[in-house]
Amino acid sequence: MVSVQTEAITPEVVNNALRTVMDPDLHTDIVTLGMISDIKIEGGKVFFKLTLTTPACPVKEKLETEAKEAVAKIPGVTEVEMESGAAVAGLKPRGKEPVEGIRQIIAVTSGKGGVGKTTVSVNLAIALAQLGARVGLLDADITGPNVPLMMGVDDYQPVAKDNRILPTENYGVKVISMAFFVNRETPIIWRGPMLDKAIRQFLRDVQWDELDYLIVDMPPGTGDAQLTMVQATQLSGGVIVTTPQEVALLDGQKGLAMFQQMDVPVLGFVENMSYFQPPGSTERFEIFGHGGGKRVAEAAGVPFLGEIPLDTSIREGGDLGAPITATNPESPVSQAFIEIAKQVAAQVSIHALTPA
Repeated sequence: MVSVQTEAITPEVVNNALRTVMDPDLHTDIVTLGMISDIKIEGGKVFFKLTLTTPACPVKEKLETEAKEAVAKIPGVTEVEMESGAAVAGLKPRGKEPVEGIRQIIAVTSGKGGVGKTTVSVNLAIALAQLGARVGLLDADITGPNVPLMMGVDDYQPVAKDNRILPTENYGVKVISMAFFVNRETPIIWRGPMLDKAIRQFLRDVQWDELDYLIVDMPPGTGDAQLTMVQATQLSGGVIVTTPQEVALLDGQKGLAMFQQMDVPVLGFVENMSYFQPPGSTERFEIFGHGGGKRVAEAAGVPFLGEIPLDTSIREGGDLGAPITATNPESPVSQAFIEIAKQVAAQVSIHALTPA
């Protein structure tokens, strides 16, 4: 009888097998990306760790399955055990001072008001937290702060510890807003320098601790707050919220041009109020039109992150401080926000790990 010799199972052999698994967004194999560690071999049993670039990875299940299958195909392997985790990469240094403890900063903006930018910011932050990320939400709309109401924390009285402001937290998201520091009925009538100072304090003087993502809800337009954010620290990128109407799309294009002029990566467009679908019906009504956000994104060569339907549950949840993504995460609306969160996280990873 002729015996067939099997190649010894070594860490090198395991790594070579895993090099066949490609990250579809980064177009690089998972070994080169540094996702594989702690390879242990006991006879025919192989153990390794897979560390994804974000807990919100949209291809998590695909990479996990392909990694295990690749190792299982090695001759002599009888059992594969894999531990899966995630570690969000930090910002690329570009000469601007980072915010201590915060790995990625995402600005959510719109060219005009009334398109649901804060609604998207709030539900995006909650969705990322639900996917396992450490998330903060900074309300940079200093003169019109609505985040606390939507997050159900509008009664928070801020306190300080070691000369730093402590944010409040709800639904797994840390929150800071100018609304905590003024009476609810008091209008904030400030010039640019005061807005600048407030935003910088929210970045530097708040006890954020360790965060994977800081979502910044920007005021609409292209004014002082946007300039301050770009000058104060390095942004991972911007998310532009629009609706299907032509006027909103036109202003969304201005937001795109603003980010491009200030050398901020554009993570993509979100089309809010994209369509209305009555409960229990499969029929869609395109009240404001449909698909404009995707067309603008494609014309500009930037990602289209997804569409959010027009749904009363979104408005009701925001008014009650109980966002739909937190209270009914299995609903189709919540799933739309979760998919957008995955796409945003993927784009952040692409920009963080792709060589300049």
